[in-house]
Amino acid sequence: MSQSEEKCGIVLWWLGQMGLMLKIANTTLCIDYYASNDEKRQTPVPILANELRNIDAFIGTHNHLDHMDHESWKIWAKTNPNAKFVFPRSHIDSVLSDDVKPDNAIGLNAGESYTVGDVTIHAIAAAHEFLDLDNTTGLYPHLQYVIEGNGILVHHAGDTVRYEGMLNAIKSFGKIDIQLLPINGRDAIRYRRNCIGNMTYQEAADFAGEVSPAVVIPGHWDMFEDNSADPKAFKEYLSVKYNDRIQCIIPEVMKKIIYVSNAQ
Repeated sequence: MSQSEEKCGIVLWWLGQMGLMLKIANTTLCIDYYASNDEKRQTPVPILANELRNIDAFIGTHNHLDHMDHESWKIWAKTNPNAKFVFPRSHIDSVLSDDVKPDNAIGLNAGESYTVGDVTIHAIAAAHEFLDLDNTTGLYPHLQYVIEGNGILVHHAGDTVRYEGMLNAIKSFGKIDIQLLPINGRDAIRYRRNCIGNMTYQEAADFAGEVSPAVVIPGHWDMFEDNSADPKAFKEYLSVKYNDRIQCIIPEVMKKIIYVSNAQ
């Protein structure tokens, strides 16, 4: 990253599935990183859990192992002792069981925000496939996040389908620069085996079309053979329907993506 890019830009590395590492100014975040070896995964672990250092915050969208990898969180709680762990507050007990220090365990609910270093993390409810609001506690078990820093907004959708009010919640933060959306969809076969789903690639493309970010990245398509989709189909559908006004990047694991806002 050049000096000018570092001043007003962001660097991203896709880690597979919905995993994303971001460097904004002097702050590095790691979101939904599944770093455990799994015989079912089609892609190797890009960075071994015990080799990941100097992370300011580890963020999880919901309590599924490919999003909140508890075996890895146990390691990171020791190897990154000053890192914050940000997650839906309804999962506080499982996070504390990972030996995360209480002061570092930042449980959020929809509508709440937390600032770490140069970055503010805004939480929005996610519907995976349902909102699953706990009416007693008022807590949502699935979240998505808008990451704000350096004048740039990144929307990480976690695992979600579209629901009423979701578009307005995201657009309320302003013009989204980069958006990571799940495209693996859902069907009766997966639901029957308790594999709850996300937006189809067409639904994700249409949602991106309405949000209109500068860049959209498809996620949740590469890691497991029985829960995947074709990112090229997503890109083509988006291109044809929305006249190439949104740049689509089909990510490669650990290939650096540099973004500098035109507004800077």
